[in-house]
Amino acid sequence: MQGNGEHHANDERLPATARADGFASPFDRAAWFDLLAAHGFAGLGRIDARGSVGATRAWLPLRVETPGNFVGLTNWYSFSIRPLFEGDADRDAALRALATDLRQRAARLTLYPVINPDALTAALGAAGWWVRKTAAGDRHWLDLGEMDHDAWWASRPGALRNTVQRKAKKGIVDIQLLTAFDPGSWAAYEQIYAASWKPEEGDPALLRAFAEIESERGTFRMGIARIDGVPVAAQFWTVEDGTAFIHKLAHVEDSLKASPGTLLSAALFQHVIEVDGVKRVDFGTGNDGYKRDWMNRHDPLWRIEAFNPSRIAAWGPALKAYARSVSRKEK
Repeated sequence: MQGNGEHHANDERLPATARADGFASPFDRAAWFDLLAAHGFAGLGRIDARGSVGATRAWLPLRVETPGNFVGLTNWYSFSIRPLFEGDADRDAALRALATDLRQRAARLTLYPVINPDALTAALGAAGWWVRKTAAGDRHWLDLGEMDHDAWWASRPGALRNTVQRKAKKGIVDIQLLTAFDPGSWAAYEQIYAASWKPEEGDPALLRAFAEIESERGTFRMGIARIDGVPVAAQFWTVEDGTAFIHKLAHVEDSLKASPGTLLSAALFQHVIEVDGVKRVDFGTGNDGYKRDWMNRHDPLWRIEAFNPSRIAAWGPALKAYARSVSRKEK
């Protein structure tokens, strides 16, 4: 069955009902892509690419980076980009229809970060794109399986468990956990972040708007650690569909001896596992060494580059991309 490839004026935007395969993520929702566009991350324009087969539709939110060059609608807060669907039947065929239609509009497509690239690369290849995927990042996450909190904690490194036990016993750090957005607590987070080792916040207005949206949905989780009443560490998480997502964490450098960030992490892990009942915790992108202490899974993140052979503008970038591949293999 072939996709009809038609684009109607009244359904060009990603609907709120579209869902990805697998477990839900805050970065799959239409509201997230609307937020990115509203805060200036849509480049030269937002395009919600789609393809249809019968009653099933596939969607892929994109931005126009330069004319003919389409990129996944993401920013540095995004954990992943993946296709979204309405309808359960023939999803692979709908995704191929999307890729076929996109060849009429773009010379080049880049998607990052991608967790599971196979469906996308297969659809793009079947539609006639030249496709290249490369491991281009890291994802650390926790798969609890049948473990409860105590079993998971017992599996963590002894140095981490000893630190939490010793520092908690001293009673220097006070922990506050929140399940709803509070302006005062958010101001404390921003104060801590500004005084931390982290670079300047990329888009504080977008992050706050995202936190407020998640609070309205009931998925917001936040922790503040204080010493003598002064905020010294903060973390922002969300929970949904059995997964906790760790979005932001920061601590004040001169508080390190008391390990407020470590104690705060331990408290939040316990809360999301015992109270929220999550089975997975996602630490997002990046290969920071401390993530291994808390997580038991490490997977690559992928970059997909696709080049349209029918567009001359794609030939040069395609040759450069494949030359890089050959160069890496020869090293």
